[in-house]
Amino acid sequence: MQIKSINIAMPKTIEIKGRPVLTAIYKEPVADSVWLGKLGLVGDGQADLSVHGGLHQAVYSYPIEHYEYWQKRLNTSPLTLGTFGENFTVYGLLEEEICVGDILSIGEATVQVTMPRIPCFKFGHKIGHPEILDAFLRSGKSGFYQRVMTEGHVKVGDEIKIVERDSNKISIRTALGLQKLEEGDAALLAQALKIKSLAPLLKEVYAYRLSAL
Repeated sequence: MQIKSINIAMPKTIEIKGRPVLTAIYKEPVADSVWLGKLGLVGDGQADLSVHGGLHQAVYSYPIEHYEYWQKRLNTSPLTLGTFGENFTVYGLLEEEICVGDILSIGEATVQVTMPRIPCFKFGHKIGHPEILDAFLRSGKSGFYQRVMTEGHVKVGDEIKIVERDSNKISIRTALGLQKLEEGDAALLAQALKIKSLAPLLKEVYAYRLSAL
């Protein structure tokens, strides 16, 4: 498991359907080591803090293994690293295997996996396929957010190690299904709600779903 690319961008204004929109999804790879603080990488930013950023979405990782799938699906030339707006393009951390609550060591830093990424209209605009959002969601190839537990420098090539895992673990793919795809049953929702580090957003959604069953 390894970082293949570190990608950052500060918010900028673009035009979508004739309206100015602030976004930081146009991330570019950087060659040097970068400081990872509690709210993300130095030099990186989020445009809409109501849906991005914050302690539980400080950094976003996306598996490099999915790039070939999307290149074929979109019938496009090779996608540049950072295409999905991810801070870390990673290898060996697929959604079916990495779990909510996993604590990872990356370079000098320690992070904790929090939740899947839900795509927004800015991503669809960036890749020139505004209709792709539902397919992206249902593909399960969401990538995942992390919160920063220990700050430190990170760089391309850093090994990623799982150092701790919650006994009530659910995979990121399962978390996505429970959150947005109406998957899972009462037992699975109850298990997810026992995860000690469960992000407030997921706790609210899962509790609501469980109460409605």
